[in-house]
Amino acid sequence: MYTPPAFRDEDRASILATVRAARLAHFVTATSGGPLVTPLPLFLAEHEGEHGTIYGHLAKANPQWRVPPLAEGLAVFSGPDAYVTPSWYATKAETGKVVPTWNYVAVHAHGPVEFFEDADRLLDAVTRLTRLHEDALPSPWAVGDAPADFIASQLRGIVGLRMPVTRWEGKRKMSQNRNETDRAGVRAGLAVSGRAGDREAAPLVPA
Repeated sequence: MYTPPAFRDEDRASILATVRAARLAHFVTATSGGPLVTPLPLFLAEHEGEHGTIYGHLAKANPQWRVPPLAEGLAVFSGPDAYVTPSWYATKAETGKVVPTWNYVAVHAHGPVEFFEDADRLLDAVTRLTRLHEDALPSPWAVGDAPADFIASQLRGIVGLRMPVTRWEGKRKMSQNRNETDRAGVRAGLAVSGRAGDREAAPLVPA
């Protein structure tokens, strides 16, 4: 990921917060036939390995797991993002030398890829993933709520994914390259936007 120094995020807490908040990631492998990409809900076992280990699952019919990767896998997690209009910059009135841009947060995780079909490991992975998303709901559903034979049949239709993270790349592009007055204009503009994602990005623009 191209990351100029001003936008580089090397803070582990910040990186993990982005990963935890991401509802959906993109899992990428490089193959002899080109890159393969699958949107997946993934979860991070933070204390497994030096940098944590990512888990998820793919449909068994998905060819991605059958094609040997040529290098490490990549999981892409996205945070808040927002279009930034030059109209929010004080510099626009001063010089006119401004152009639009896009603010965003992104985290890339790299690591060797393992696919597995063991039923016990699959059950553990889907149970942990389900808890991650269900526990905050008013009436959480649990894997054990469904008949065991039904769950067993569902597990036969998926393949597990395990990727020990060897390195993280974090990028937080939030107008750090603009002056203080321009950043204030961006924060104010995003804060009153009708788009929820813009309002989420507003407080990430530094003062």
